[in-house]
Amino acid sequence: MKRSRNMLTQERYQQILQMLARKRTVTVAELTQTLGASEATVRRDLNALHEMGRLNKVHGGATALSSPFATSEADVRTKSTLNVEEKVLIGRYAATLIEDDDFVYIDAGSTTEKLVEAITDSRATFVTNGIAHAQHLARKGLKSYILGGELKPATEAVVGAVAARNLQKYNFTKCFMGANGISAKAGFTTPDAEEGMLKSEAFGRSYMAYVLADHTKFDWVSPVSFAPIDKACIITDYLPDESYRSFTIIEEVSRK
Repeated sequence: MKRSRNMLTQERYQQILQMLARKRTVTVAELTQTLGASEATVRRDLNALHEMGRLNKVHGGATALSSPFATSEADVRTKSTLNVEEKVLIGRYAATLIEDDDFVYIDAGSTTEKLVEAITDSRATFVTNGIAHAQHLARKGLKSYILGGELKPATEAVVGAVAARNLQKYNFTKCFMGANGISAKAGFTTPDAEEGMLKSEAFGRSYMAYVLADHTKFDWVSPVSFAPIDKACIITDYLPDESYRSFTIIEEVSRK
């Protein structure tokens, strides 16, 4: 069935991936007809999904990945357009978990940014490696610190060995982390070793750890594991595979 040309970007992405899951190969012409989008829009979507490691772009279309393995990630602007409603719900729920006496670490990322946007009138203290996160916290007048270290332009995150050493000064009551992939075997994963180093350090220095991730992150694996799956409570919009409940605590926050 032909869909509206006003379909949101993330909806088109999901439809493309669903078609690939069924057929393994799709053409630009097929996607143009199914999505009701222009050829230029479809090609742009395929390029973005290819860069995120979600499909293989080929001449005239795309093929499904042989395994759910993502070796790269999109830039922060692209990620901020994906699954926005789900990320807002996750962020709002996570914000309710912060108490005034907490000392909180907030990881860089598009989902954790929704957490920062949802925080209001808190007396907690915040530490972050996200440039945009620090700006949001400062504008709200909240007590906050930003880590020093190498700036990764694509994700606007401070990463690397210097940032990890700076993080060792702190002990957190809670940390709120993002992840590119969640797998029962590989745990929480990210494509970047520098980011993985920092995420692992934050996990190790937190009394309670939460991973904020929408449903599309499950059953995906990136090259660097930064924590086992049982080391954090996962906050998601919905759980696509109920078997994950046997490994850790899952909080689903989808609209009822």
